[in-house]
Amino acid sequence: MDHARRASTLKTALEPAHTMTTHDLIGYAAAALTTGSFVPQAILTLRTRDTRGISLSMYSAFTVGVALWLVYGVSLGEWPIVVANAVTLALAATILGTKLVVERGQAPGPERDQNR
Repeated sequence: MDHARRASTLKTALEPAHTMTTHDLIGYAAAALTTGSFVPQAILTLRTRDTRGISLSMYSAFTVGVALWLVYGVSLGEWPIVVANAVTLALAATILGTKLVVERGQAPGPERDQNR
């Protein structure tokens, strides 16, 4: 490979693959806001373990929907969609898991009824 071609290849490798557009910035801002909105709920739910106000069917459907958005983002290679939905999925799954654990612990079962 001659010097000019090597320099051209190096220049191409060092250039950003994608320049940020207004659409990209809007996508990242939306991702940050919608994903960040789950952080206080996740912290509150983990701290208090109060899940009475959380609908199991809604959170289940929401969590599956977020997982599908994540798959969609990966298939398109759209990192704002991927990152936002990966973080949101982790937070939503944490809240959903806490709800399931708390409800299981509160549900009267045969062993609880025998101890009364």
